[in-house]
Amino acid sequence: MKTIYLAGGCFWGIQKYIDQFNGVKETVVGYANGFKENPSYIEVKAGITGHAETCKVVYDESVISLKTLLEKYYLVIDPTSLDKQGEDEGPSYRVGIFYVDEGDLPVIREVTDNEATKYDEPLVIEIEPLKCFYPAEEEHQKYLEKNPEGYCHIDRCFFCEETEK
Repeated sequence: MKTIYLAGGCFWGIQKYIDQFNGVKETVVGYANGFKENPSYIEVKAGITGHAETCKVVYDESVISLKTLLEKYYLVIDPTSLDKQGEDEGPSYRVGIFYVDEGDLPVIREVTDNEATKYDEPLVIEIEPLKCFYPAEEEHQKYLEKNPEGYCHIDRCFFCEETEK
């Protein structure tokens, strides 16, 4: 199993979207790459901890490659939007790919460079090693499964690609 951390605005939608793909074994939403230990949702949302709302993705690379996973991720984010995705604004809603395996960096760069050719504006996505990750409170885990009509900045048509796990 491999792990990658994806920040793409509100973590509820990223988790729901990523969970549908065959080969994704586990997702956990939480707070990544900030400076405060064990931050709360309220603190992160207020933008006072330096963390990004992030989805930890554990996947089987023999079923879904990192390249495919990242290509799918780029379909639901605006990588040119600084600290804003949908109606969510602030540094906690920035976009980023945080890696734990240095060997993943060439694939991350390749997919991101390819994505950059689709835009006139520069990409503002952070690509960094994971510095820290704190799982979010239980009420945020699988939020859109628990609250199907809950807020999501991702167009719900992207949740129609469901595949067998």
